Amino acid sequence: MKELMLYLHVPFCVRKCNYCDFLSAVHPEETRERYVEALCAEVRARGKEYSGRTVTSIFFGGGTPSLLLPAQIFGIMDVIRETFQVAPDAEITMECNPGTVKMTGRSDVERRQVDLDSERRQRDLDDKERQGNIAEKERLAGYLKAGINRLSIGLQSANDEELQLLGRIHDFDAFQKTYQAARAAGFTNVSIDLMNALPGQTLDSWKETLEKVLTLKPMPEHLSVYSLILEEGTRFFAWDGEGKFTGKLQIPSEELDREMYAHTGKRLREAGFEQYEISNYAREGWECRHNFGYWTRKEYLGLGLGSASLLDETRYSNETNFGKYLKDPLAGRTAQPLGRKEQMEEFLFLGLRTCRGVKRKEFLESFGESLDQYWQAVIDKNVADGLLLDDGEGIRLTAKGMDLSNYVSAQFLLDE
Repeated sequence: MKELMLYLHVPFCVRKCNYCDFLSAVHPEETRERYVEALCAEVRARGKEYSGRTVTSIFFGGGTPSLLLPAQIFGIMDVIRETFQVAPDAEITMECNPGTVKMTGRSDVERRQVDLDSERRQRDLDDKERQGNIAEKERLAGYLKAGINRLSIGLQSANDEELQLLGRIHDFDAFQKTYQAARAAGFTNVSIDLMNALPGQTLDSWKETLEKVLTLKPMPEHLSVYSLILEEGTRFFAWDGEGKFTGKLQIPSEELDREMYAHTGKRLREAGFEQYEISNYAREGWECRHNFGYWTRKEYLGLGLGSASLLDETRYSNETNFGKYLKDPLAGRTAQPLGRKEQMEEFLFLGLRTCRGVKRKEFLESFGESLDQYWQAVIDKNVADGLLLDDGEGIRLTAKGMDLSNYVSAQFLLDE
């Protein structure tokens, strides 16, 4: 059976972070419950369209999926299992923000019986949730029982001043409590998200963040490290336009950004992490299968508001209007079939993000033609410039090439 990955979008947050341009917003509990109902309806309907495939990974992204209660995650997971064939060893990830997993008890609306075979489990969770404040460990254990086996915690920085500037709802101490609660609940696969090149950030403050993360016990299995990008429509973008990022809040230069990136790779290698993609590092055997599937163009089905899919060489995009999605979660979906040229370009762009790079044999098997037939001159030029390595079997970015990955990738665009 063909493999299929599932992505489920949870478009809720406690408040919008100052740098965030993701499709998410603040919504009350009642609206969140209505969204879960719409999402489950979409899962059932799409499952009929894409049956005959084995689901090998599931990813709850956002927004802040950890705003959903364990019973709601139970409900969604039960619908997925009823609808799709899920591999016994499927990787099932949920993004989690510190400060959201220790919330107050459920409202009457949220106590709705979620339609499934999970009445007893939901009743057990309800009994705990009625008590008011749910301990983080109990709530996280609820996610684990629902089937989540990988947690991705959004820390971003270990510096409280930087966290405040980012608009996060937690400090480093709150993160540490959430991290230890996740371990106590039984999670053995935990990833942490970090962000550098922040306004006012220095190389020393970035090094301090890395060191604090590396002293966690047990050490995380995976780290995702991204440089800040000022996205249009965010508070940061507006503040930059107003000239607020000057003096002590100056945004790091490209040179400092690259210095942070180089230090990150070196320090994480020393700590036992291997870089396997431009922004991702893992201890041996703990690479994120779901994200690696994106970079190798495995098929995935996006479910929920604004979700994207890649199926049968067609890219789909879900409805982005929240009200319209609640009314009909199947309406408003758009399709963009990919031509052969676009497929080959994607194969190169995405493959070059990984440290293994692009293999000639895999390109030949996918397209029936040689990689060098299209890009020999581009490859030779970038090898000469020290941006690509060519070992005969394939090509991959050098350390310098990773710094200039957008520049390198743009050269692989094919003429019309």
